[in-house]
Amino acid sequence: MRNRTLAESFRCAFAGLSHALRTQRNLRLHLAAGVLVLGLAAWLRLPPAAVALLLVAVAGVVVAEVLNTALETMIDLVSPDYHPLAGLTKNLAAAAVILAALFAAGIGLLVLGPALWARLASSG
Repeated sequence: MRNRTLAESFRCAFAGLSHALRTQRNLRLHLAAGVLVLGLAAWLRLPPAAVALLLVAVAGVVVAEVLNTALETMIDLVSPDYHPLAGLTKNLAAAAVILAALFAAGIGLLVLGPALWARLASSG
């Protein structure tokens, strides 16, 4: 296999991202939630470090979802018939996404919660 140029590598990466966005509902949901979280952070005028922490949390979930999709696709290729280990591997990859989402939600509560509470308390 020949080495790809940098432009070809980027083209392949964006083709994969485009495919994932078109075919993976959960990825679109995670991205929408991330946009809402970052929009809320902007509305609350959080400091850059807090926004960066939220961005890392959102990115972790999105990356986990894309890797889950890649792993499931590969498993479907190498094991088209049901196999318990293939099923277990898919379940473990899905568990990684859930864990990333739960930790991201925890970060979101810790970072957004106090600022949101203060904003709502001062307007009421």
